[in-house]
Amino acid sequence: MSHRHPRHRHAPHAGPLHRLAHLLTPHSHATADRTDSALESSARGLRALWVSLAVLGATALAQAVVVVVSGSVALLGDTVHNAADALTAVPLGIAFLLGRRAATRRFTYGYGRAEDLAGLVIVLTIAASAVFTAWAAVDRLLDPRPVAHLPAVAGAALVGFLGNEWVARYRVRVGREIGSAALVADGLHARTDGFASLAVLLGAGGSALGWSAADPLVGLAITAAIALVLRDAAREVLRRMLDAVDPELVDRAERAAREVPGVRGVGELRMRWIGHRLRAELAVLVDGEATAREAHAVAVAAEHALLHAVPGLTAALVHADPAPAEGESDPHLPLAHHVPVRLS
Repeated sequence: MSHRHPRHRHAPHAGPLHRLAHLLTPHSHATADRTDSALESSARGLRALWVSLAVLGATALAQAVVVVVSGSVALLGDTVHNAADALTAVPLGIAFLLGRRAATRRFTYGYGRAEDLAGLVIVLTIAASAVFTAWAAVDRLLDPRPVAHLPAVAGAALVGFLGNEWVARYRVRVGREIGSAALVADGLHARTDGFASLAVLLGAGGSALGWSAADPLVGLAITAAIALVLRDAAREVLRRMLDAVDPELVDRAERAAREVPGVRGVGELRMRWIGHRLRAELAVLVDGEATAREAHAVAVAAEHALLHAVPGLTAALVHADPAPAEGESDPHLPLAHHVPVRLS
């Protein structure tokens, strides 16, 4: 018996009659308070994108002015990085807006996966930033050139670092709070650009001391740091695209289901992220002599427990199986030949 119904809110101090009606009335917890929560998550994500876009846009504009007067190639590269990082808000913002659209008969789970695709674009952008930084550093190492107005370059680099680090912290914090791997990756991308700005600052200091190779050597070191950030961002985004979830969430869901009165055991549990919304599918064992209404009530209670126990969970599909009786054949036996063989 599978359970999936429209959801509603509960009165904070419901009496026994209300609770009995709650068990017997078909309902769910995904489209009222949970949908409101999901929309609020999307709104927070969009707000984080637009705020960071404004900060990085102002940072890149200030640096561009210094590039014109100083002729610093290193600062030019940093400015390009900051501008590219600001523009990554566009595909991610589009993904958040798509994720708000209702599911259709073709896209029955909605458009949340657009967020994962945006995360992939961000990972590719980080990779391109690493390649560009390495190329600029090698080019400067092979063809050293003096940099004018070093104090202005150093000041612009410091502004770039502080702006990117603030945006990185903001995006990563909001991304983790709403469960958006793409927004976390975008925050890590901002941090790589902050590293590039720091490289420009250190390079300007070395140039002021007469060490012409300081700028390109620091640039190569920062390229290695960007590669490490790229690894973390790619791992997070690719795991999300492969439906990976934190095992602690699975353990928490299983514990919550086992504590529900009427649940004799917990069977297969599957969870997946669709954008920044988490869904679950669970099979529970109930008394084999229970009526359809009683089994349904247990399924309702199990789903209710999951929604309260698992952060980010917006929908759960609970299937109630009768506990096996002695000598009774497996009720799922007719489906056995449809189940693929799993190789260990």
